[in-house]
Amino acid sequence: MSVRSHAASLLIPMDEDQKDHLKAYGLTYWTIKNGLEASWLLNYKGGSFLIPYSEPAEKECKIRGVTYQVITDAAVNTILNQITDNQSNTEIVKLEKAPKMAVYSPKNKLPWDDAVTLVLKYAEIPYDVVYDEEVLKGDLSKYDWLHLHHEDFTGQYGRFWSTFRIAQWYIDDVKFQESTAKKLGYKKVSQMKLEVAKTIRNFCAGGGFLFAMCSGTESFDVALAADGIDICETMFDGDPADQHAQQKLDFSKTFAFQNFKLDLNPYNYEFSDIDATSTRNLDRTDDFFTLFDFSAKWDIVPTMLTQNHDKVIKGFMGQTTAFRKSLLKSDVLVLGETKSANEARYIHGEFGKGQWTFYGGHDPEDYQHAVGDPPTDLSLYPNSPGYRLILNNVLFPAAKKKKQKT
Repeated sequence: MSVRSHAASLLIPMDEDQKDHLKAYGLTYWTIKNGLEASWLLNYKGGSFLIPYSEPAEKECKIRGVTYQVITDAAVNTILNQITDNQSNTEIVKLEKAPKMAVYSPKNKLPWDDAVTLVLKYAEIPYDVVYDEEVLKGDLSKYDWLHLHHEDFTGQYGRFWSTFRIAQWYIDDVKFQESTAKKLGYKKVSQMKLEVAKTIRNFCAGGGFLFAMCSGTESFDVALAADGIDICETMFDGDPADQHAQQKLDFSKTFAFQNFKLDLNPYNYEFSDIDATSTRNLDRTDDFFTLFDFSAKWDIVPTMLTQNHDKVIKGFMGQTTAFRKSLLKSDVLVLGETKSANEARYIHGEFGKGQWTFYGGHDPEDYQHAVGDPPTDLSLYPNSPGYRLILNNVLFPAAKKKKQKT
């Protein structure tokens, strides 16, 4: 008698046995998108997935190149008994509803890529692109999850003025942003971007999931703290910045950071001292960060967000590479840190009814991505631990809500 005649489930291992970790997330998303319930086995074989057996699901595994095992009811029960044992740091989380995904991204072409859109495409997880117009007309209400990447919510055009102000792409971007602001009734791009940031904040407060990387993390909080304050110099908005901007910042409006100092010098690439890039003394060969271990049975959300087959992740740089731990708010949860440099790389928190995650750096498999560099080919990195962290954030909104015990 064949194994499949007793087959109850497909086990998708997520430890070193998995040939393509990134595609495995896409396969799991496909499962719940098609109305089937999947289970996330936290801390079991690298955070494996268990899905009901069906011929279409097995076929999808083969098409996508995802490693899987067909297992019987008896084998499933053995695994579940191991996981539910109170002495084991493991847990089962049901994934029930495929989150509706949106990526906040400009429609005009800019000379860099976005790690999240790269991995969503590679994993075959569908998403919509929204930008300022869609956000401001209320389209975020259609989505469960929103991603921000290399974005500048302060209206300073990414602080690229010093290096790229005569580059055609920069000139075109300024023109595009200014025309959009005018069309939407704003005198300045900074005013439009602030309203976008506040709308995104409201999306999260209302129960949305927000994930941001690189400058999308830092510039978002800087913009919120500077609500009503001019922090843009003349080349950005036609008039000087407020000389007393620093003293007027309101840190009660931010998600993650407090007591930071603005960098108002337009020749500098930095927005503030939140980012530790300029002062970190790490050589590339020593640049790693470590994921924290959480109690799977008590701290469900952070455990989901840190599922991986590696606990030590290669560092990578960006406009905002790493967060100074001294500037984090007290309720921010550090998920990954470079302890020797006293910096956080991966952080999480709650805002209103929603949750957010900030991840420092630009591309987990491109150490120092430069403007104009080609996009990363993820078929070369199907087991990337750094990219897995992004996909943990994609799947965790699908989890059946359990009250966190701590």
